Amino acid sequence: MNNNNEIKKQVVILFAGDSGDGIQLTGTQFTNTAALLGNDISTFPNFPAEIRAPQGTLAGVSGFQLHFGSVEIYTPGDVADVLVVMNAAALKANIKQLREGGIIIVNSDGFDAKNLKLAKYPNDVNPLKDGSLSKYKVYEIDVTKLTRSCLEGSGMGTKESDRSKNMFVLGYIYWMYNRKLDATIEFIKEQFKKSPTLLDANIKVLKAGYHFGDTTETPMNRYEVKAAEMPKGTYRNIMGNQATALGLVAASSKADLTLFYATYPITPASDILHELSKHKNFGVKTFQAEDEIAAITAAIGASFGGSLGVTASSGPGIALKGEAIGLALMLELPLVIVNVQRGGPSTGLPTKTEQADLLQALYGRNGEAPVAVIAASTPSDCFNTVYEACRIAVEHMTPVFFLSDGYIANGAEPWLFPSENELKKIEVHFAENKLKDGEKFLPYKRNEKLVREWAIPGRNGLEHRVGGIEKENETGNISYDPDNHEFMVKMREAKIQKIADYIPEQKFDQGNEKGKLLIIGWGSTYGSIKTAVKESIEEGLEVSHIHIKYLNPLPKNIGSIIKNFEKILIPEMNNGQLIKVLRDKFLVDAIAYNKIKGMPFTAAEIKNKIVEVLQ
Repeated sequence: MNNNNEIKKQVVILFAGDSGDGIQLTGTQFTNTAALLGNDISTFPNFPAEIRAPQGTLAGVSGFQLHFGSVEIYTPGDVADVLVVMNAAALKANIKQLREGGIIIVNSDGFDAKNLKLAKYPNDVNPLKDGSLSKYKVYEIDVTKLTRSCLEGSGMGTKESDRSKNMFVLGYIYWMYNRKLDATIEFIKEQFKKSPTLLDANIKVLKAGYHFGDTTETPMNRYEVKAAEMPKGTYRNIMGNQATALGLVAASSKADLTLFYATYPITPASDILHELSKHKNFGVKTFQAEDEIAAITAAIGASFGGSLGVTASSGPGIALKGEAIGLALMLELPLVIVNVQRGGPSTGLPTKTEQADLLQALYGRNGEAPVAVIAASTPSDCFNTVYEACRIAVEHMTPVFFLSDGYIANGAEPWLFPSENELKKIEVHFAENKLKDGEKFLPYKRNEKLVREWAIPGRNGLEHRVGGIEKENETGNISYDPDNHEFMVKMREAKIQKIADYIPEQKFDQGNEKGKLLIIGWGSTYGSIKTAVKESIEEGLEVSHIHIKYLNPLPKNIGSIIKNFEKILIPEMNNGQLIKVLRDKFLVDAIAYNKIKGMPFTAAEIKNKIVEVLQ
């Protein structure tokens, strides 16, 4: 037994095991406890695409990486300090993620002949015995045996008992980092309140894992990570999809509009529906449609009727919604389209991240069909950004794309949530019948924003046509006149570009406002760019960073910012999409840095590229 407490500023733990081992739950519980203690955190859940991949195989490995500390945290970490593996496949799939000298905590039962074979280790090769892990500190614990022993006499079968293995591991990691069990015990009580046997078993195993640290004869250090110094306020741990859902609720409440959310389930967007369905007390209406087209057309119908219509999907589903997005544009109705991007094309990599749908959002419709596009950069930023998407949709009577992706949708961080009076006002103006005798309502007559009025159907005097065929200017009558069509196309584009007058100018995240190198990012690359630029500036490199939230229209000062730098570097998790837009608009000879592996950039990758470009 060893009770030495070593102070750490930050730690990266990677939990890994079979997709049936409860790895995501283990990581989430440790994350919630770290958040309650006041640590800054960032997480990266990584799980298989298959609902139940073959047990013990590399394809079935599920991972959860957590970076927590007493300092500011921007990413889930480039490499892990601690790797917790439940079987041989988990070790093989993740050992490259562990830093040299790092700690490996091993469930030794997961390294029997069967598991080694499933993990495709050569015959007679066992990494726990062949010296291949000599550069790490390896702690072998027979988690399976200890869990079964703990639950002897409980009346549970072997399979049922084995499902509690993750609680043993979680308890031990809590001991290792001096964490209390209270929050997880409360979670278990709520989760299994209808099953006293499972409730008692999980709490018993959790405590057994914790006390194993005190009783084992193997010398093991304990660590302490103090609370981070963060701005005062009330925090909660939040994932990107949760933040998106709450942002939609806040926007509908602030605008005093009914939120109608219509969707068809798809990874990684489905959790937004799950979260919104819990908030019917705010008048939220959720509709799980039979397909993507039904979902978006229902949302358009809701907007026509005076509600805040929202639909969500990922890339493949957005493709199916394309024609209806054009319809909403032609009708000039408010509509928020959430795209939680994933690896593509087609079905692609359903559980892996990518930001390759920017050009789809900007141009992926027939005809000239411009819409506003806005992107979140972190899990908590999803709240503010989708709120802003709702504001733009309502105040400018247009469809708005809100772009998230799998990385920030499933990742988590502390969120200092705002009070109601801190939220930006959302102006809603419904058309009123102020017509004099003989006058007809002009549904496409525009205000100074080039925005038409929102006329609710069924109101006397405000009758007007809707449909996808071209409208005559002001009257809204069907028109095939070529001059009118060109005028309306130009007008719809001008209306979108006019939004730039009502959004903030681009601000610098870090660095000087002129110099040698400017990094332009968007979306979930924020954390890795932020970390890399921060370290580079501390080392005396001349580099600056802006992160673009408003992608269409762009902030009005982007062009002038670009002109103040010798070189422009644009990292993207795609094959080069924002760079095409900026090259086209500003004729800038920018440098692309692309990664398309279903995994986010590491800070080290960005930093190495900064050094390369500056040299």
